[in-house]
Amino acid sequence: MMNDNWGKMLLLNRMNELEHIDPFYSFALDELLCHNAGKGGPPICHIWRHPQAFILGHRDSRLPEAKKAQHWLESQGWATIVRNSGGAAVPLDTGVVNISLIFPKDNVLDHHFHDDFEHMYELISEALRSTKRIIEKGEIAGAYCPGDFDLSIDGYKFCGIAQRRKTHASIIQAFVVAEGSGSNRADFVSSFYDIAASGHNDLGHPIVVGNSTASLEELAGLGPQAANQFADAIQAVIRSRQSEEGVNASSMNLRLPEPSEIDEMIAVLRARYTIPE
Repeated sequence: MMNDNWGKMLLLNRMNELEHIDPFYSFALDELLCHNAGKGGPPICHIWRHPQAFILGHRDSRLPEAKKAQHWLESQGWATIVRNSGGAAVPLDTGVVNISLIFPKDNVLDHHFHDDFEHMYELISEALRSTKRIIEKGEIAGAYCPGDFDLSIDGYKFCGIAQRRKTHASIIQAFVVAEGSGSNRADFVSSFYDIAASGHNDLGHPIVVGNSTASLEELAGLGPQAANQFADAIQAVIRSRQSEEGVNASSMNLRLPEPSEIDEMIAVLRARYTIPE
């Protein structure tokens, strides 16, 4: 399924911009880029990492002991926030590559949100084609941040996809477990839920098990530099779809947010998306 936006898409690679320790930074940047896209700005593929953050979904933040779990996470050095897109809890570190596809919407009445998920699935599948692995989609039982568009290899989840839709633009966000141990991350998320749900399994939160998740390093033979290899492959796919005319036109319409605008958006997100006392 092709999208006319691919030819005009710009790349924003922030893989090595790890100095922004506020985990809201990249989400605030996405929000502003999405706002600009809805006002005539270009489609953008934003690739980023965060050194150590635990991102909660809205429902996670409403669990009875979510605040206690937040204190536990932060005592171990994990900055903790509630994100403004869908999905459930996700740990981020330098072995996790995050991809945000920001698309303008030509038709504000278009409610086919599954198409946006398909675009991300196709992008990631094409980026991993050289590995000869079969990329499957569909919820993986026991994985963290479960959803219909879990991406997996041999039954192990390595990617989750969430979405934020606005009237004139949308953001499709994927986290890709590229390096390290997927099962260790799943066990960590399970420990969070043990605290946040106070040992209950009937509160509607994911029941996470360690053997549900693996990394591309483990599954696809990308090696210890899997995060950079994967990010490079994503960029190669985007470049193969770009047109010179489209990129030139998009570059003329690009306006990156000022640092003060990002700071203001961080403040808005932090006030709006929080864990109740």
